Amino acid sequence: MYAHSEDELIISEIEQGQLDMQDQQMTAEYEAALKRLRMRKLAAMPWQEKFFIFIKAGIQHIIPKGLDHILFVLGLFFSSLIFMSLLKQVTAFTLAHTITLALAALGFVEMPSSIVEPLIALSIVWIAVENCMFKKTNKWRPIVVFGFGLLHGLGFASVLSEYGLPKDNFAPSLLAFNIGVELGQLLVLIIAAALVWFIRKKSWYRQRLQIPASIAIALVGLFWFIERVFL
Repeated sequence: MYAHSEDELIISEIEQGQLDMQDQQMTAEYEAALKRLRMRKLAAMPWQEKFFIFIKAGIQHIIPKGLDHILFVLGLFFSSLIFMSLLKQVTAFTLAHTITLALAALGFVEMPSSIVEPLIALSIVWIAVENCMFKKTNKWRPIVVFGFGLLHGLGFASVLSEYGLPKDNFAPSLLAFNIGVELGQLLVLIIAAALVWFIRKKSWYRQRLQIPASIAIALVGLFWFIERVFL
């Protein structure tokens, strides 16, 4: 059997490494060129059309692309079916991610996705585990949710940066994207409420649905955390 010499193997590894680096560079340049093209197309559009595009982008980032955000919202939903309790949590989450989304889009806040994404996964685990431990949400829950919302806002910002906000319509486009995100989250909550509306007051609701659903959400969040940190 023919065997390559050690020198030939080393040379081959070096050449392959150079090819990989060239491929990564070409991919980065191609993506940058696509972003510049998108920016030019957006600049030529009327503001109404831009507004609609960013609303659509915000919705799509939740449904179907934002499964981690969907699970977080479902974690909030399964924490309590009392309207005011759920409203406080969703309001805190919305306010928080709106703040960091705006600050990140303006360039005041920046955090690498290698940190943000694992923390988002842990936020899902935390909320789901709390649902299993406590029958009622404690008074500190909205504050905890607000803190997690700040993280999710950074996650939204990383996606928004890929689109590229037009400078001449920066504020309206940012607002439109946030509206789209809220519409996506609201749709998730409406669907979840419709599915459990008629069984929410059953004596077995917590044991047979709320806790098992929360455990499933926590396990998925834990898997994502491990995947995002170690894989």
